[in-house]
Amino acid sequence: MIAPGSITRLVGDIGGTNARFALATGGAVGEVTILPTKDHATFEAAVRAYLAGQPFAAQVREAAFAIAAPITGDYVAFTNRDWKFSIAELRGRLGLDRLDVLNDFTANAVALPYLRGEDLDGVGGGFAVAQRPIGVLGPGTGLGVSGLIPLGDKWIPLTGEGGHGTLPATTAREARVIERLAERYGHVSAERALCGDGLFALYGAVAAIDGGTPVAQSAADVTARALDGSDRVAIAALDMFCAFLGTVASDLALTLGAQGGIYIAGGIVPRFGAAFAKSSFRARFETKGRFSAYLAAIPTVVVRHKALAFVGLANLR
Repeated sequence: MIAPGSITRLVGDIGGTNARFALATGGAVGEVTILPTKDHATFEAAVRAYLAGQPFAAQVREAAFAIAAPITGDYVAFTNRDWKFSIAELRGRLGLDRLDVLNDFTANAVALPYLRGEDLDGVGGGFAVAQRPIGVLGPGTGLGVSGLIPLGDKWIPLTGEGGHGTLPATTAREARVIERLAERYGHVSAERALCGDGLFALYGAVAAIDGGTPVAQSAADVTARALDGSDRVAIAALDMFCAFLGTVASDLALTLGAQGGIYIAGGIVPRFGAAFAKSSFRARFETKGRFSAYLAAIPTVVVRHKALAFVGLANLR
């Protein structure tokens, strides 16, 4: 509940398909409203459409937006939408005292220290080491990657595009799958396999290699068929997806020295339920030759909070 006269921050998690907005006070996030991006010609138009329906819009003096795009300066261009804007100009046009624009996974990283036990589901062993870096990655529409670096009593979030690093093969079978993906995409980034479209692409590649008949029509269909055990190709594709994710997650852990833990966010992995813990993810995460013991000591945690970016945006300092 927003009290009259309180400091109110507009927060938004903006993807290619939907723009999600809410109002936040004191780190607490109110009800989330979802607006289809296709219904608005510009990002500013979407923001104004949301504010038009809010009785406390006049109290909004701050805003923070998480956007699925590189944030490299004042000018922001959306990756999966033909929206563009200047941060400084938008702040002025909306009459704001403060406007923060973050990459969506940077916002997710900021949220991690504010999560509770019910928001998290550990996979495998390991224990977090206090005041050590934390890594976060997550498959969704794309593959987001970020992290937190401790600095005294604060955390410094990282902004990058780690999902577009090259996807590595650990087995000969994975190399064959990557070869097929390369025929289609050229460069095979981690995101090419570790996102919704990527799971569906893996399904097609596995079917081609094994000589199976692909039946699933979407990533959601692949997941459903794998989880109910009705499609051997879907089962194999889902496990390869989890194995690739384990490889990429362990690379992130080694790069950051993430002894504070690796968190798996995004909309896809929570849908796997108990099957994720039984998959090849954790075994692959720990299989790193001389550094296997180092990785075995690092916890991996699935984030089940459904509005993670909002938590980060509401708690920006």
